[in-house]
Amino acid sequence: MPTPTSLKNDYPKSVGIIGLGIMGSAIASHLVNAGYRTFGYDPDKKCSKEATSIGVITRANAMEVGSCSDLILLSLPHEQALNETVTHILNNSDVTGSKPVLIDLSTLNLEAKKRNHDRLASAGIKLFDCPISGTGAQAKTGDIVIYASGEADTYNTLIPLFNCFARRVFYIGEFGQGTKMKIAANLLVAIHNVATAEALTLALQSGLDAEMFCEVIASGAGSSRIFELRSPLMTKGAYTPPTMKLETWEKDMTIIKQFAEEMGVSTPLFTATSPIYAEAIKQGLGEQDTAAVFTILQNMTKLNQSQIKSG
Repeated sequence: MPTPTSLKNDYPKSVGIIGLGIMGSAIASHLVNAGYRTFGYDPDKKCSKEATSIGVITRANAMEVGSCSDLILLSLPHEQALNETVTHILNNSDVTGSKPVLIDLSTLNLEAKKRNHDRLASAGIKLFDCPISGTGAQAKTGDIVIYASGEADTYNTLIPLFNCFARRVFYIGEFGQGTKMKIAANLLVAIHNVATAEALTLALQSGLDAEMFCEVIASGAGSSRIFELRSPLMTKGAYTPPTMKLETWEKDMTIIKQFAEEMGVSTPLFTATSPIYAEAIKQGLGEQDTAAVFTILQNMTKLNQSQIKSG
């Protein structure tokens, strides 16, 4: 877990978080524990109530968070939420003259981020593109990585804040480079997750012990960080509470597909995973963890077995 940061001479003194879901609430908890005066907003009343219980000072809307905060972290579910949040921040700036620094931790379409960066820049407000590598469960323990991109000089002042809730922070370059890195990383996550489910299905079908399989593979060349995180969930069938909801991951899959097409890159392995995720959504597993694709692989195996027997 990251070491709490002293606030004596650090910027900022007060931090806002807009979006208090799985990831945002975990980050907020670290900031509160580090001693930051932490303000937050989420349209979901349950999320706001839970955030209040961990010491976040919740506000009625994004404008109010902007009025209280030197710096605002954004952990948002979709492009529309980013557009609306930026509008609120700009409106608040027009009224109060405040110009907080914004850090977008979300995984969203790159063009949407650039468009909102330009909207804010026209008002003299800085926006950083800093998507997160890691799950909600990892965020709770500070085991996430930040792909930071934006103005280099201001970035250096943000490092103490990032160190409160992240294991590593990488400066990727100018605004937007962080999202490019996150999209490429998520392509690997998509493949590793389905590959884990496929390998575990084969292991169980062959008579191997599930827990032994997870332990042995995690120690060898066939492992991945996703295998280490998701194979135990698959073995136990523990898909709630989710570390990443399948319905949220569906949005990320769309972003990967669109970006790869824009770059003219062929993605045969990623493309092969798409029907697995789509089937999981179709079967109503959207609120469950992405590890639930294991259920789909198991069902496909049962179907194959019945066809072999009937043949």
